[in-house]
Amino acid sequence: MAAVMSHPSDIFMSVKQVAEYLHLNEKKIYALVNEGGIPATKVTGKWMFPRELVDRWMLDSTHGGLLTDRLVISGGEDPLLYHLIQDFARHAGAHALISYTPTGTRLGLELLQANRIDACGIHWGPDSESHLRHPALLSQYSQHHQWVLIRAFRREQGLMIHAELAAKTREITSLFNSRYRWAIRQSGSGSQRFLLELLSHYGISKDELNNQVNALSEREAAAAIVMKKSDVAPGARATAKEYGLEFIPFGWESFDIALPRNIWFRRLFQDLISRLKSQPCQAMSERLTGYNLEGAGDLVWGDD
Repeated sequence: MAAVMSHPSDIFMSVKQVAEYLHLNEKKIYALVNEGGIPATKVTGKWMFPRELVDRWMLDSTHGGLLTDRLVISGGEDPLLYHLIQDFARHAGAHALISYTPTGTRLGLELLQANRIDACGIHWGPDSESHLRHPALLSQYSQHHQWVLIRAFRREQGLMIHAELAAKTREITSLFNSRYRWAIRQSGSGSQRFLLELLSHYGISKDELNNQVNALSEREAAAAIVMKKSDVAPGARATAKEYGLEFIPFGWESFDIALPRNIWFRRLFQDLISRLKSQPCQAMSERLTGYNLEGAGDLVWGDD
């Protein structure tokens, strides 16, 4: 008996309809939903699939996504990456959507898992351990077997402080005194992870700090110092440079980009990598300070 196909005018399809539409069995559709691999929404306990988004999802899968004219990046925040993408978007104009919305590493990976973004910047601990920590972090997400990890750069992490405080002290341990106000990042951000490890190194609990500002971005934390709402915050040397702040270094970290394999080959992402390797980008990194672009664009995990 012939299958009853959904009507072309249907805006939303049921599990049965989308299974027929894609020539898959319903069990596979449920598996795709659980993996976050297909656009779907739950209405009164039933999964429904917007036809237009299913069509886009299929098109994005065609030829490894080479035909897609968008590149949406989230996750960890970085000044060099921000300037690079802003310039890229300006040159692309209306021919492509290229955007960068920092959310912190963990939320960025959740968005990547949900197929809301195309790539996620991550930084999760010292450079010497990133080859273990970054894959371990990605493996906590069910779609990690579809992802690769591309090196963007290495950068210097530390503490941002205002000039008046730097004139009094540059000793990290003295900054733990309750008279100094801290801008603390949100849970799940790479900078928050860095701070917790810094405190652990000195045997200090986060609760012992005088936390005056909860910053949702590194730039927000830097701005809080400039506006005299706080005295010290974790961050990259480049961010301190941008905001005219003093910087106390603590070590280097790898800043990598996680993304699905099909998007790795997308023309827009390859163009971004070419820009990352370019001389103008190298010059920009030297102006911002605190970067090492050796290995930029290299595949560091996921080629199996």
